[in-house]
Amino acid sequence: GIAERLAEELSELSNPEVGRKRLSNRFGGHDFSHLPLDKPLEPEDFPDPDAVEAARSRTEVILGLVRREKPTLRQLLAMLAGARGHHTFAGTPEQVADFMEAWFNDGAADGFNVMPPILPAMLEVFVAEVIPLLQKRGLFRTTYEGETLRAHYGLAEPASQFA
Repeated sequence: GIAERLAEELSELSNPEVGRKRLSNRFGGHDFSHLPLDKPLEPEDFPDPDAVEAARSRTEVILGLVRREKPTLRQLLAMLAGARGHHTFAGTPEQVADFMEAWFNDGAADGFNVMPPILPAMLEVFVAEVIPLLQKRGLFRTTYEGETLRAHYGLAEPASQFA
């Protein structure tokens, strides 16, 4: 569909050399320049995460992708270009709502960080077309407790120290 084509077009715009540098930074400066772009990756192509001075959770996400999907370096760099290793999904509003509902109901997520690749246009589409579906399914609020985060959590306003 349209969403999948747009995701593919955006992926094709990523520069592999910039991606190599970002991947190197993610793995503590490891040199990935010797790896061909179109050969499937193996976990052995990466340094031991225990030996890397970097955010462990991100390196594990990337290694998990490599183990599960066996992408080429080009494919991995494209995946990381926009999402930085986070899970991505493109589809119709109904498919996106179904995906989010399944993850929520399976206990895989208790909330989502929505990171559209094109702002503000894709966020506006999400708000206009996906949020109403989630609201109908009882998965997204239709009203708010108040106008502040404090009010949403039902917390009292602290007394002023100047009163």
